[in-house]
Amino acid sequence: MRATTFSEFLRFYRRRAVLTQEDLAARTGLSVRTLSDLERGRVQTPQAQTVDLLVTGLALDTAEAAEFVALARSAEAAQPRPERTDSAPPPAKPLTGRAAEQEELAECIRNAAASSVLDVVVVHGPPGVGKTSLAVDAAHRFAGSFTDGCLYLDLRGMDPAPLSAERAITRMLRAFGVPDARMPSDLDDRARLYRSMLRERTVLLVLDNAANEAQVRPLLAASPGSLVLVTSRNVLAGLDCRHRLDLGPLRHDNAVALLAATAGADRIEADRESADLVASLCGGIPLALAIAGHRLTSLSLRHLAEQLSDERERLDVLATGDVQVRTAFELSYRLLAPEAALIFRRLALVHGPDTSVALAAIAADIPYDDAETLLEELVDASLLRPEVPGRYSCHDLIRDYARERLHGEEPDHETHRLRTRDWLLTTATKAASSFFPDDQGSSDLVSADRWLSDELANWRGALGEAVGDGAHELVLALARSMHWYSDHRGVGDLWLEVYSAGVEAARALDRPEDEAKQLNFLCWVHVARVTNIPRAMETHEEALRVAEKCGSVLETAWAHYYRAAIETRTSTHAAGVTHARRAAELFRQAGLPLGTVISLSYAGVLLQRMGSFDEAVATHQACIAEVRTVRGTRRGVANENAAQLLLRLADCLTAAGDHEEALVVADEADALVNPAVSGVRALVQHTRGLALSNAGRLAEARDQLAGAADVLADPESRVSVLIALADVCARMGDDDAATRHRVRALAESEGYASPGMTKLQDQLMNALRLSA
Repeated sequence: MRATTFSEFLRFYRRRAVLTQEDLAARTGLSVRTLSDLERGRVQTPQAQTVDLLVTGLALDTAEAAEFVALARSAEAAQPRPERTDSAPPPAKPLTGRAAEQEELAECIRNAAASSVLDVVVVHGPPGVGKTSLAVDAAHRFAGSFTDGCLYLDLRGMDPAPLSAERAITRMLRAFGVPDARMPSDLDDRARLYRSMLRERTVLLVLDNAANEAQVRPLLAASPGSLVLVTSRNVLAGLDCRHRLDLGPLRHDNAVALLAATAGADRIEADRESADLVASLCGGIPLALAIAGHRLTSLSLRHLAEQLSDERERLDVLATGDVQVRTAFELSYRLLAPEAALIFRRLALVHGPDTSVALAAIAADIPYDDAETLLEELVDASLLRPEVPGRYSCHDLIRDYARERLHGEEPDHETHRLRTRDWLLTTATKAASSFFPDDQGSSDLVSADRWLSDELANWRGALGEAVGDGAHELVLALARSMHWYSDHRGVGDLWLEVYSAGVEAARALDRPEDEAKQLNFLCWVHVARVTNIPRAMETHEEALRVAEKCGSVLETAWAHYYRAAIETRTSTHAAGVTHARRAAELFRQAGLPLGTVISLSYAGVLLQRMGSFDEAVATHQACIAEVRTVRGTRRGVANENAAQLLLRLADCLTAAGDHEEALVVADEADALVNPAVSGVRALVQHTRGLALSNAGRLAEARDQLAGAADVLADPESRVSVLIALADVCARMGDDDAATRHRVRALAESEGYASPGMTKLQDQLMNALRLSA
């Protein structure tokens, strides 16, 4: 077959291979739209990377590939991209959302004028973030600030063969007016001439799209008073410079503004919700936002938002003609060493916004030290960003591209996914088990707590995978391990997800006792974390039914314990005392002394709310005496449990009017609390604050309550603290602060339906009306 155009040649070989455009897109990573444009001749000059991908995807032999490439080059020759022979920057485009960065560069330029040495500024950042646009904008705005104007050179750092320093120097000499006849033939002489001519000038030298430090260093020859502005996808850490600007994605408001500048402000305001979603899904990357704006010429905002919401199709959507977000990432990816490319692909297995070195090493199946080195290489290439020491984040669109490359280049990626999933779940299970109040746990609670917090999004994502995979044993093991850890950590939605998954896993494995356990945990979430009392009661009744049917005394005890909590929320305290005492009896039968203690302690709380203070104090004191006799508990967890029991006694003493003794007990609890466990420390502050307030020590009470208000997870407890804090401020004469705390408390209470919260809301509304 003798093709006359590149488009005919492409269409012939695709049909010969019996491939649809969708099939070829899947093989190459190109979008269907790009292939369609190429075959229709709408793209006359395909990029070299595009041609290489097509050669591989069409499985052309050597002769066919040579002819294919030749046709592509002939098309490029027929319509060449003009090569700049002068040193003027390309035309500037309006910048949106970069005011802070523009001012930062302006300050660098002002400082350069008074500097005694050559100033160098490096602007680096990920693909598509707008480094060139920012540099060109600076070139046009500030060329007049330098006696000899602005010199601009595109170093083509992402090309297969970047512009060499020698060729760059030659171009600059031509820009200075040196004719070829007078151009030194010796490269060293040419460099000396370049340096001497540049030292005679005061210029803004823009070196755009640099590949590495070696390409840039020979060009740094300007005189003091000049400024060299270098842009690169690479960090160029080895380059000596006065200032670095790490150009990241746009803030959300600026991203929406850029979308409006492209698509029209009226369209954006007409459907702001969809516009916000489009801007979020573009991740603040100006290239993606510009393409999205172009797509809006033929799509509604809602339709575009729906298309972008599918992460598997997102990069296909962010393409128009031969301009693609995917291509911008492809240029950086193809320059990576094989080992760095591998770990980059495997990072697609990580669900959260960031990763640790240990997790990356597991995903890549390489040693820890190697993973750390390769992650730093990806940082240098601006494909990752360093967060806190030892953690690295990846932009969502870059992760989408990594996922494409993983699926396209690694047929066995499922093996790596399962290894990463299993490691996350087993590590999370082990860490959460550290909080068990018995010898099963670990003494290093701080490290376990930190790991679970840092990797939350990742192990939560792995849990979702395991649920979808039907890995019931892993799911149930994780859910069982989280009970004690979840007491003062995490949010309600997390624990609804974990324990709901645990219930389903137990049912799938036909383990009724485990099902009852998970239902009890789920009941606790509805009571204590999301305050959905009707759902709590439904879950409790199911847990009790399953526990009694399978004969589990232990889970029946827990069901009664959580029923007592439900009764507390509905203010039927006498019924709560009955269930708490029944739970204590069953815990004794089951041989769980700690269960007996916490049940009786809860009965003490309810007796206090009923006004039976003497009986309540006696009950709390008996519980504390009993817990100190329990053997086999580890010091860290036992201390935490003992601290909470002491706080209940302190609360009861405060309510009974014995403020000084309450403070003594609160101090005793504080001494037992691990400083790293912020939830328990907040409970101490709350209890101490109430006692101090009742004792008339208002300034001290205010400080304690303010510290607790920002930490407590339980909504009802948080609102109670804010009310107490507002009352203290009002008693101190600070009415403005009191009103602020009450308004915040009212806002915090919205969306929670329980008698206790309703009572607090009524109390707040009355206080706000009186203070108005």
